[in-house]
Amino acid sequence: MDLTTTYLGLNLRSPLVPSAAQPLTEEIDNVKRLEDAGAAAVVLHSIFAEQLRIEQYELHHHTTYGTESFAEALTYFPEPDEYKVGPETYLEHIQKAKEMVDIPIIASLNGASLGQWVDFSKQIQQAGADALELNIYSIPTDMHKTGAQVEEEYIEIVEAVRADVTIPLTIKLSPYFSNMANMASRLTKAGANGLVLFNRFMQEDINPEELEVWPHLVLSNVQESLLPMRWIALLYGRIHADMAATSGIQKGHDVVKLLMAGAKVTHVCSPLLRHGISHLAEIEQELVHWMEEHEYESVQQMIGTMSQINVADETAYERAQYMKVVQSFNPDKAIV
Repeated sequence: MDLTTTYLGLNLRSPLVPSAAQPLTEEIDNVKRLEDAGAAAVVLHSIFAEQLRIEQYELHHHTTYGTESFAEALTYFPEPDEYKVGPETYLEHIQKAKEMVDIPIIASLNGASLGQWVDFSKQIQQAGADALELNIYSIPTDMHKTGAQVEEEYIEIVEAVRADVTIPLTIKLSPYFSNMANMASRLTKAGANGLVLFNRFMQEDINPEELEVWPHLVLSNVQESLLPMRWIALLYGRIHADMAATSGIQKGHDVVKLLMAGAKVTHVCSPLLRHGISHLAEIEQELVHWMEEHEYESVQQMIGTMSQINVADETAYERAQYMKVVQSFNPDKAIV
């Protein structure tokens, strides 16, 4: 059984790649455990702009000086303890991971200013990362900024990093663009070697008792894989970039579906957080079992076979399906 695939020019033993998750990859020993469990590559947890600023500008010292006079100022900036990994530590983490394992190490960066994106991308490359995932985690709230301006910022980031970095680049995208297909095409033309579909934004919750807004982490479920599956199937064969599927991948059967849609790799996170790192081997066994049962000899045989360009009904992933779903709905059999 041949599980090998390629992603970003990297030869991988399988399509199973643990995604950027702090609990999984912040501890260097876990990176080795992931390799032993069958990970084909590892995407390290993201380093965020706030972490870069704290070290670069000694943010904590300068912003807390004198705040005793202004009580509200004490909570305006995050405490350093909230950001456990600073830039130097992150670069050392890459180097240690490369020394410890034989599988590719993909770094993940979320910057703020254009200069910050470029400068730290170069440092990540120098640290030895095999590839870089640009995690453009941004929620536009400026009412004066147009959608076109938001899209242009993405393009500028990719072009600027591509101009100074030679390792493969993949972009972790939000699905919230007015024309996702156009944006995917523009990003690949700007220099992206891959696209990760899709970024999963954390949703804040309100505690009415404490009158606080707090982050609410809910692990993904299998239904969340449908959105990336649809867009991967729509984009396969139409853009010059490898696609990685993320969100909602729980079992080997989910891996099969995303590969058939056109993904080169599937990012796995939630099931490993639920069941432990060793669960990755179980997902691989499920994948192998399905392939044996359906007489597939390799992963390559299935990639893209159910994409839009390869299915008999080209409207299957588009608007025409809406009426079929509505007309077939049976309230007595609805899942609550």
